[in-house]
Amino acid sequence: MFYGGYYGGYGGNWILFVFPALLFAIYAQAKVSTSFNKYLKVASRSGYTGREVARMILDRNGLYDIRIEPTAGQLTDHYDPRDKVIRLSSNVYNGNSIAAISVAAHEVGHAIQHGEGYFPLILRNNIAPIASIGARFVWILIFLGFIISPFLLELGIALYLAVVLFQVVTLPVEFNASKRALYQLENGIASRDEIGPSKEVLTAAALTYVAATLVAIGQLLRLLSISNRRD
Repeated sequence: MFYGGYYGGYGGNWILFVFPALLFAIYAQAKVSTSFNKYLKVASRSGYTGREVARMILDRNGLYDIRIEPTAGQLTDHYDPRDKVIRLSSNVYNGNSIAAISVAAHEVGHAIQHGEGYFPLILRNNIAPIASIGARFVWILIFLGFIISPFLLELGIALYLAVVLFQVVTLPVEFNASKRALYQLENGIASRDEIGPSKEVLTAAALTYVAATLVAIGQLLRLLSISNRRD
């Protein structure tokens, strides 16, 4: 197989990459939870709720057709480009905290990206269906590759490459959305001394995407090691 020859030298050394990546993922999740909960208790001086901030930024950017809806859970906020809707968790939708307006502005950042045709976002959206299939069926294909045909093992790894690519492309998308969010907050929504805390919340959230990317790369190395052993 074309993977085996080049990656044969990894052997079991993928563990040396995966273990630190998993530790970083645990740290990143703890960091985002700590930062979010910390500034969830600090009211913004404007008194605007996350929903109001989102609507304000959407309207000032001419995105009048995008809806804002509440969604269940915490840190479940997202922008759905298919339905053109921003879904905000209850703490963000109804909350007037620094954390709430920061997260709301970030999600609107994605809507602005979509409206402008931001290429990394378009690329990520196109990769997403393949990445979803890869994440769901990779281990089934790996298993079948051992008992039926090596081709299925290679197919599983090829599909998982889409998962890794999705995570890599997600990084500029998320960092850019946060940059856009801070720009919008600085213009008439948040006071100057609130921008630092907003940046802290958004930076902590970005760490989770970095961690997810590292874990995905580590998983790919593991799959390549499995493929090499199959050879």
